[in-house]
Amino acid sequence: MRTHSIPAITALISGLLLSSSACLAQQASDIIAPERATATSTAKRSEAKRFMVAAANPLAAEAGREILAQGGNAIDAMVAVQTVLGLVEPQSSGLGGGAFLVYYDAAQQKLTTFDGRETAPMEVTPKLFLDDKGQPLKFMDAVVGGRSVGTPGTVRLLDTVHKRYGKLGWETLFARAQTLATDGFAVSPRLAGLVATEGDKLKRYDGPKGYFFDAAGAPLKAGTVLKNPDYAQTLKTIAAGGADAFYTGPIAEGIVRSVRGAVGNPGVLSLTDLANYRIKEREPVCAAYRALDVCGMGPPSSGAVAIGQMLGMLENFDLKALGAQNVDSWRLIGDAQRLAFADRERYLADTDFVPSPIKGLMKKDYLGERARLLDGDKALTTDQVKAGEPTWDHAMLFGRDAAIELPSTSHFVIVDADGNVVSMTTTIENGFGSRLMTGGFLLNNELTDFSFKTHDGSLPVANRVEPGKRPRSSMAPTIVMKDGKPLLAIGSPGGSQIIGYVAQALIAYIDWGMPVEAIVAQPHLINRFGKYDIEAGTAAETFAEPLKALGYEVNPTEMNSGLQAIEITANGLAGSADPRREGIAVGE
Repeated sequence: MRTHSIPAITALISGLLLSSSACLAQQASDIIAPERATATSTAKRSEAKRFMVAAANPLAAEAGREILAQGGNAIDAMVAVQTVLGLVEPQSSGLGGGAFLVYYDAAQQKLTTFDGRETAPMEVTPKLFLDDKGQPLKFMDAVVGGRSVGTPGTVRLLDTVHKRYGKLGWETLFARAQTLATDGFAVSPRLAGLVATEGDKLKRYDGPKGYFFDAAGAPLKAGTVLKNPDYAQTLKTIAAGGADAFYTGPIAEGIVRSVRGAVGNPGVLSLTDLANYRIKEREPVCAAYRALDVCGMGPPSSGAVAIGQMLGMLENFDLKALGAQNVDSWRLIGDAQRLAFADRERYLADTDFVPSPIKGLMKKDYLGERARLLDGDKALTTDQVKAGEPTWDHAMLFGRDAAIELPSTSHFVIVDADGNVVSMTTTIENGFGSRLMTGGFLLNNELTDFSFKTHDGSLPVANRVEPGKRPRSSMAPTIVMKDGKPLLAIGSPGGSQIIGYVAQALIAYIDWGMPVEAIVAQPHLINRFGKYDIEAGTAAETFAEPLKALGYEVNPTEMNSGLQAIEITANGLAGSADPRREGIAVGE
């Protein structure tokens, strides 16, 4: 069991987190604009002996807890959590999106991953996101409508892993979501604020306009009891017929009709795309760090590789001795992330379509060479931050990417009584996805995670759009292993900032000895592309001037993470949910 010095933790947290008065002001503004991140002075710690669920909405977490209390396992609870999240937090994930699952099977003592990422329709062309003049579309022009919709993967993921690992009957796992959809649920402040912020984009199509706004066109208010009979019917159909009832028949026909009939911006998704969709089981990508193994999802996600690279570089430095309040720690962390992102934008994409030097990128000697760039005492210059030259399994040169990832998504973690562990990041990409709705659920805009341009000069871009391909992601569901056993399950939403959120939490946990409630609440400092983002309104701003003195351009900004974490110890479970959102950790 990990031990922590309580006085040291108290001092560290008080030095890093918001004052209570600033917290209250930020919470009040969150009701109006909930995408603004709020680091609070406390995050609730939950402890349990047998099982635990941490999710971004209390109704979803409780649905998972109910399944575990009934004797279900982590995979059974996963189905319940996801189907409720898709109802009560529809802007972030749902049946119309995709997900990545990192899973520890206690019986087999084996870690594996499942890729439920959306795929590009077979009718897409390289010109998908180019205008009539051959120039990349503006991001929101590409997002809203059918053009951006990929083949959803979430339902097939739930069904596939349940058939393999599930314990309770499939049809029983939808009961909570069906009841909430039929009887109604209270709209949360976060959802109400996001609907109000969306305005006309969400009103463009009849489905979301009729669901999220009243007859007078006013957005739903927090506390409104919202019913979704169409979603209840969709769940009833899937419960009776499994994933096949989603990917063929009336539900599939409704999806295709919505995508191809989207006025002003139709897409090319077909019934064949849906019928042919399959889940990919992939080997986890693991990085050794301080005698632990940090394991996650490989391509088409860049999460585990980028985090592994950051940690591999940082292992050459004594972050524990430097501490969380030393600007040099943040110099090392920020520039390690910049170097990892330089490799990411050139080399990482769907490896079913393009070769990627994963082994070379993760090699200790390669990362040691990259770490030598961090030996100075100033920020790296732009010329120093470029993709490295890892050992290739087979040679190919790629150009730099031009993909945009905006924050939304959701993450949840589950540990059951048998020791099985779920770490799942789930998404419809941008908030409210494509803004198309059918069957009571929103459709993703995941195709905008591809590069909008296919070539960088004469070099092809690895993450260019191709028929059947899965767009690159930054999602980073993670399980930390110690001596072959799971120690920590964690992950976050947040677009390309996910990598920084999760890496920072891991460093706080492993190097700085912070407990789970502190690692999910600490203020954020992230540097992906040279400009150092620091979380506005938090104690992170105390680093602004010291970072500038090291040569960084500093950008105070809202940073909306949604970290969920569960620690597995000899004495039981400890979990916490990011206080910037509405989640909780519950267990018994």
